[in-house]
Amino acid sequence: MRSSLHFSLSSLTLAVLTALALPGCGGGDDTDPIVPAAAEPAGLGQTDSAAPPATAAYVDTGASNQRNNPCQVTLDANAGVRVLQGFLDVWTPSTQKVDAGVTLAAANGCAAVTASTWSGIPGDATDGQVKNAAVHAGNIGYVKTVTQSRTAAQALAAYLDDRRGKGYSVADGMGPLTSAWRAGAQQASTIASIDANQLLPTAVNEGGNNLGVGSAANANLGLAVDFVANIADGSTEPAKRFYKYARPYRWSTDVKVVPALESAKSGTPTTDGGFPSGHTAEAWRNTLAMAYLVPQRYQELITRAMEMGENRILAGMHSPLDVMGGRVQATAVVAYSLNSAAYYTPAVKNSAYQQAQAWLTKQAGVSDFNALNTYAHTVKTTDAANADFDRFADRAANKTAYTQRLSYGLPRTGAAGVAATVPKGAEVLLETRLPYLSAEQRRVVLKTTALDSGYPLGNDGEGWGRLNLFAAADGYGAFNGDVAVTMDAALGGFAARDSWRNDIAGKGRLNKLGTGMLRLAGANTYSGGTLVSAGTLAADSASAFGNGDVYVKGGTLESAAPGTLNIGGAFTLNGGALQLVMGSATNGSLKVSGNAVIVNGALNIAFAPGFKPAVGDTLTVLSTSGQRGGRFVTVTVSGYSKVTTTYRANGVTVKLDGV
Repeated sequence: MRSSLHFSLSSLTLAVLTALALPGCGGGDDTDPIVPAAAEPAGLGQTDSAAPPATAAYVDTGASNQRNNPCQVTLDANAGVRVLQGFLDVWTPSTQKVDAGVTLAAANGCAAVTASTWSGIPGDATDGQVKNAAVHAGNIGYVKTVTQSRTAAQALAAYLDDRRGKGYSVADGMGPLTSAWRAGAQQASTIASIDANQLLPTAVNEGGNNLGVGSAANANLGLAVDFVANIADGSTEPAKRFYKYARPYRWSTDVKVVPALESAKSGTPTTDGGFPSGHTAEAWRNTLAMAYLVPQRYQELITRAMEMGENRILAGMHSPLDVMGGRVQATAVVAYSLNSAAYYTPAVKNSAYQQAQAWLTKQAGVSDFNALNTYAHTVKTTDAANADFDRFADRAANKTAYTQRLSYGLPRTGAAGVAATVPKGAEVLLETRLPYLSAEQRRVVLKTTALDSGYPLGNDGEGWGRLNLFAAADGYGAFNGDVAVTMDAALGGFAARDSWRNDIAGKGRLNKLGTGMLRLAGANTYSGGTLVSAGTLAADSASAFGNGDVYVKGGTLESAAPGTLNIGGAFTLNGGALQLVMGSATNGSLKVSGNAVIVNGALNIAFAPGFKPAVGDTLTVLSTSGQRGGRFVTVTVSGYSKVTTTYRANGVTVKLDGV
């Protein structure tokens, strides 16, 4: 009796469990296997952090970047000099003071400064000493090579970036938004363009207004112009007069200055050092301010700033180390400014940002931030002479150029593999690009995307020289702790929809929260698992979700992978929906390494542009190397009202029976 009763209860239990799994079924195996669902991925159980280094911070001491105070002429006392201290790994100046062409009377309890005897001519008795011969040779050698082989088009670009206002020049990083920005800002240049065959034998001077017209007389983009113009004094003069490193054409007669710029060369080498590049620094200050206001073009704008540095080299006026120094110092100056209420209160930043977004949205004839983002990456013209021609439409090319120009391939001056530090306040540089992350999360993004250690100028004590803002704009580089991302679609902008395109490593877990959509497009290898709690987490690559388990308990997991979406562990749908955007009968489907268990949730299938399956076709939804358990509550296929869903021990297919 006991045995018979036990058998009956067990059969009843199995029948109930099988019946519970039947909604949404269409066919397949006679029995639906009971496969235990995996638990939510546990991750590491802790978050990552990026505390600032225990050293003097540029954002606290940026006001010391000046050359008129005898108390601020040393490495320790001048922030503009100190942020470039990595240059001392390459070059030892004849004196370590801000004293090239500088004479200061005693003041503020500090001794008088006497001008150095440095002549500005490499190799004479007053000169400094090369400390790292390989780096120095590579630095000057690069200029020799590119100036001897530059094309007429490169010479023209170098000339224009030398002569035009820097803000006007870098504004073309806006691409399809360039003419709208320049019109709203009322930017003007008297040498906006010139034919390559009409370069004059002597340099002409800019007569335009560079950044445009401010808010006192400009209701369109005046606040934005004020914002760009209000960056703190980022003079490179203190550093030039401290490091006393000559321009490349003084190091070698093999460096060929653009002929039309010969007349622009200074005749006073004692006050005309090459390191760091002032043109490059100014361009970076203007560019980072514009990128703050128009984050839709963040990566393209900073790629344009990198191009400005390259054009200074092509002109023969500067070396790679010079332009790298200009970038590093300017980055610190902008962060200092954006963190200082003396320059920008939150209200000032927000007003300028809102004005820029409203003006560009109106001029583009679109409705909101994300529509403007689409417009900003749509080729508006194929005419290279048109102001709105997008020279930076190729993201892969941008990334390659940007990454190479972070170090110019120069030999290392230190060890590789040293953990990155993030300067105090640097997270503000991503404030509008990653607005849904906390300040600490943005710091971790900067840490996990930083340039590897050991390259010239990377040893500045804070970490400015290792920041890779192009990579940081693409989100985390590694989950070295668990990451929870809350995106509120009601806030609009990137909080409603964003994409991370880095190849994300690490052992942490990703948890998607909030109503917004986050898309992952990298070749990811993180192993702590993926949890979808709310909103949409979308895969735009085959390995978007790394190597761990994927667990959906709310919201939507979307696959728009160009092939199958590989799930490195178990897949569990316990609420919400699985949405497949299929590009073929299999592209976009899930390929699961572990068990695939559907506890509760819907399946929605849509089709990528260019793919229209026929009635009678069968789509592979899911395949697994483990076991499949459970069934979808509902199955919806765009454009088809009649479908048959087949559940098998190792997968799920959907046959299209009719429209």
